[in-house]
Amino acid sequence: MKLDVDQFRVREGDQVTLKKQPTRIKPVYDSKPHYQELLEEHILKMSKLQGLLYAHNRYALLLIFQAMDAAGKDSAIKHVMSGINPQGCEVYSFKHPSTEELDHDFLWRTTRQLPQRGRIGIFNRSYYEEVLIVRVHPEILAAENLPEEVEDGKNIWNYRYRSINDFEQHLYRNGTRIIKFFLHVSKEEQRKRFLERIDNPEKNWKFGEDDMKERALWKEYQAAYEKCLNATSSKHAPWYVVPADDKKNARLIISQVIVETLKGLDMKYPEVPGEQRKKLQEIRQKLEQEKD
Repeated sequence: MKLDVDQFRVREGDQVTLKKQPTRIKPVYDSKPHYQELLEEHILKMSKLQGLLYAHNRYALLLIFQAMDAAGKDSAIKHVMSGINPQGCEVYSFKHPSTEELDHDFLWRTTRQLPQRGRIGIFNRSYYEEVLIVRVHPEILAAENLPEEVEDGKNIWNYRYRSINDFEQHLYRNGTRIIKFFLHVSKEEQRKRFLERIDNPEKNWKFGEDDMKERALWKEYQAAYEKCLNATSSKHAPWYVVPADDKKNARLIISQVIVETLKGLDMKYPEVPGEQRKKLQEIRQKLEQEKD
């Protein structure tokens, strides 16, 4: 099966309804060995393109992962990015904001972790939490001590969508390319993965009462994600709604999107001036003579 990742992209102006978006599609792999073969092929391509990204030093790549609990963000990052040079790639996980972070604008804490040119940055959750979990839990918004005229709740989400879109346009104009993945898992598949975490002692630490409290707010989260995807997917910073009930399939989709994005950049290795090439040949001759 040929994988057309464009089908998962949210076009600017699209109105996504998550109930209509698949959480599982026909596998693009025939077997587990075939899956490993395809993933390794993607990772090898990514590794080579990462080297070119670093050498070209004009672009940065920012990957954003958002999802409901147990959708497979951590494992996707682990498996897909396993072949990337760690010196050129950094992963940041954003949890509950600190007191210092709450005293700044909502983009501040993630802005500090943006990748340099030539590097890949990965956000495991991101500034999008501010229009997702904060929207579902208004008590978090109250803790941010915003001015009363902003905190009225009527326009704040549109303000934040606008801030995010302006911010991502700014990054794009300065060389950062952004890919945003929403791992779309079904409520039934989440239930199965929660049961696995309970039944497997090695995974008990991944599950707690709070997970069930968040699961009870499934509809609210789906609505928040829909509004977010519809308001913030753009040509320069697209969202991909990745069917995530099959983790292997999701990893292949994600890795191919990354490969195609890097391939689409106008990159080349720096050219060495003629005089320097001449010196390199002289050095080469000296090194060759050392064998005698």
